[in-house]
Order: sequence, then structure tokens, then C-alpha cells
Amino acid sequence: MNSDNSTPVTYFALAGLGIQNDFQIVFFLIILLLYIITLLANMLIMIIPIFDFTLHTPMYFFLYNLAFLDICYATVVVPKMIIDFMAQKKHISFWGCMLQIHFFHFLGSTEITLFSVMSYDRYVAIAQPLRYKTIMSYKVCFGLASCSWIIGFFHALVHTIMTARLPFCGPNIVEHFFCDVKPVLNLACTDVSLNLKLLSRVTGTLCITTLILTMLSYVFISKFLLKIKTSQGRRRALSTCSAHFTVVTLQYGTAIFTYMRSSTKDSLNQDRSAAIMFSVITPALNPIIYTLRNKDMKKALKKLLKMSN
Repeated sequence: MNSDNSTPVTYFALAGLGIQNDFQIVFFLIILLLYIITLLANMLIMIIPIFDFTLHTPMYFFLYNLAFLDICYATVVVPKMIIDFMAQKKHISFWGCMLQIHFFHFLGSTEITLFSVMSYDRYVAIAQPLRYKTIMSYKVCFGLASCSWIIGFFHALVHTIMTARLPFCGPNIVEHFFCDVKPVLNLACTDVSLNLKLLSRVTGTLCITTLILTMLSYVFISKFLLKIKTSQGRRRALSTCSAHFTVVTLQYGTAIFTYMRSSTKDSLNQDRSAAIMFSVITPALNPIIYTLRNKDMKKALKKLLKMSN
């Protein structure tokens, strides 16, 4: 498309979920409920270790980071989506859209990098239990968490800058319920092949690299699990690892499905469904999975409830 005689786009209109009016209120209530669960459950995960000194360990430091990430990640998308259910015009400014792209990819890529760090932490805890606190010192934990945030920030910055510099001259309807890179690129009135290559290769490389590192940790963990002689010890190790593995599977599955495929009309519709999973459902499920499968967290929660009574 030629942009020479066209007016630059100053705002975008979000297509939304494409739900019939009869079901709008149902989806509004479901998504609102899931968002409230995300906020309350993740805040609880952040608060519990503050009051229980037995949870002042590297695992819960990383879990604190994950809970904070999930709150921010959902907040980038869900409040706007809830407002749009009730709005006739689902508009977002150009720079509001770019900010949404940046923070969505910043927090998402930070999270998948953090998963690799958390799997390494579980490996050290199981393989080197006596040296665990020495190896995973506060400096090491802070450094690993900081690296996750820095990698996520610069990964998102690449996509944001490359998208913001494109000319947009209409139409301005984003076929999604929020601003994501692929549906926004479809509206650019210039060649976007470089952007799509960056999306599949840079994001794909990040996803695959962190996934391989995570899987490697679990391969080594499985070897050490076989060496644990007591069934109680094996169950305890499995309980913490299985919770993390469930969360990893949900997040990586949807990320790879969304960003490593070519962009077509059908794929964009599928991306919308996948986006609901990792922006609405997963942030609500993560704290539930970690607390239900974690005896220490359940004990600490009971203590906290007794203190409040």
C-alpha cells in the first residue's frame, strides 16, 4: 500500500474478541472474575513469604518475581479488555498501542526467561541440597532475576521500535482484543517482511533457547530423582517440580504456537484464542498451581489465616 497521499493513523480501533452481543456479559463476568483471582492470588503469594521466615529461600524469591510479573502481565491487557466490553468504540491511541506492545512482550519474555532460572534453582535444590543456599546466594538470585528482566526489556524494545517506525495510513482496525505485533503489522502500509522475520527469529530463538535450558534442568533433575531412595523425599521433590513444569508447559506452548507461525487471517483468529490463555487464564492459574501443590505454602497460608483471626 502506498502511503504518500494518505493521512497517518493517530489511533487504532480494536476488533475485540468477536463475541455475539448475547454472550458479551457472560465473557465480561468470566474475565473480570479471572482478573480478580489473578490480583488476589498473586498478591497473596507475594505477601505470605514476608510473614513466614521459613519461606525466605531462593525458590520463593523467584516465585515472588513470577507473581509480580503475572499481575503486571494481566494488567497490560485485561483492564482495557474489560472496559471495551462495555464500550461502543474500542479505541486506543497510537502510542498507547505501542506501549501495550512493549509491556506485553517485555513482561512475557521476562517470564519465560525466569522459568529457565526457576528450573535451574530446582535443579540445584535437588542435586546439591547441602550447598543450595551457598550456590544460590542472594547476589546470585538477584543477578539471575535482574538478567531475566533486562533480557525481557531489550527483547521487547526491538519489536516496539521496529513497529513504531512503520507508516500506518489506514485502515486502523486491529484484528485483536489488544495491540500485539502481528495484527498491528498487518495495518502497516509498507513492507513488513523484516519485522515478521525478527518476530519469528528473535522471539523464536528466545523461546527455544529458554525452553531447551528449562528442559535440560529437568533432565538432570530426573536423574537425581532416581537416586533418591525414600519415597517421601521423591514425592517432595516431585511436588515442587511438577507445579513449575505445569506452568512452563502452559506458557511455552501458547508462546511458540503464537509467534513461530506465519501470519494469516486464520492464524490471527487462533492467536486471539491463544492470547486469552496466556494473558487471562495462565496468570490466574499460576498461583493456584503453586499453592495447591506446595505444602510449605499451604502451611504458611494457614499460619497467616490464624494470625488474622
